[in-house]
Amino acid sequence: MKHAAAPSSSSFIVRFLSVLLFALVATAAHADDYGDVNALLRQGKADEALAKADAYIAGKPRDPQMRFLRGVVLTEQGKQADAIAAFTQLTQDFPELPEPYNNLAALYANQSQFDKARAALEMAIKLNPSYATAHENLGDVYARLAGQSYGRAQQLEASNTTVAPKITLIRQLFTTPGSGNLPSAPADTRRPVRR
Repeated sequence: MKHAAAPSSSSFIVRFLSVLLFALVATAAHADDYGDVNALLRQGKADEALAKADAYIAGKPRDPQMRFLRGVVLTEQGKQADAIAAFTQLTQDFPELPEPYNNLAALYANQSQFDKARAALEMAIKLNPSYATAHENLGDVYARLAGQSYGRAQQLEASNTTVAPKITLIRQLFTTPGSGNLPSAPADTRRPVRR
């Protein structure tokens, strides 16, 4: 095997170090942008976070991490349709990333579209079989689908005494202590990493 000869000029080393330094500074700048958007979101400044994300994406429209964060911001703002559009576009542009599928599923579950949520979670798990959050969310979706089926069975045959206890168990599973509300499937706020 041949090895490349070492350059004899010290200018090569200076150029190499300059390129390396530029790459490190550029990477740190990106990390700061992601951190800034996350910090603004944590501070409750979702409008500012969205503006910063949009400005960043205008210059780097193929960046999956910032686009993912943008979807999270839209979700936090309650802009469900826009968030669904953002995560759907991510799944089309980066079909290898499981996180956008998980977040789509959480949005669908919030809208009681459990079949869509199930399909999105199954895709996330197919892409990453060890994705624990997606597995948990899929279990929640299956339980909600079961609750719907039990409810329908009870409507069709009110005299069936085996259905009511199952409905009670599912309600207990999802009841948030003190609120009586069914929680939504958790979204994943982790940034996707392009592989």
